[in-house]
Amino acid sequence: MQLSVNGADHSLEDLEPEMPLLWALRDVLGIKGPKYGCGIAQCGACTVHIDGQAVRSCQVAVGDVWGPVTTIEGLGTPDAPHPVQAAWIDAQVAQCGYCQSGQIMQAASLLSETPDPTDEDIDDAMSGNLCRCGTYPRIRAAIKAAAKSMSEGA
Repeated sequence: MQLSVNGADHSLEDLEPEMPLLWALRDVLGIKGPKYGCGIAQCGACTVHIDGQAVRSCQVAVGDVWGPVTTIEGLGTPDAPHPVQAAWIDAQVAQCGYCQSGQIMQAASLLSETPDPTDEDIDDAMSGNLCRCGTYPRIRAAIKAAAKSMSEGA
């Protein structure tokens, strides 16, 4: 089977199609941004994009992937961060950082669908991404800052 991740094509012929995408990313391809949190799609630590849609990679079988996969590593670069990544840094969102790649991927997906989100839009979109450190006010502020940055750059 073929898998496109962060713009690179990978041949994964020896994998069982039922393997969770998260394990293929972390254990086979060495991509460590998506994290294992709960294994039942309830925490969001493993969030990636498939064909632009935010999904929980712990619950998608690698054989069921329907399009290109983007992880936090493919969202932006240190020299050219995605606006959400830049806003996260500016707002100093992360404390322990464990959930942050999933939070950022979910936020980027939200902003691609809802460029000017309300507090309710943010709460609804981010409700499945848990932060044990409780940085929710900074997450909301970073999303609003990223939305503003993206609208000014358009």
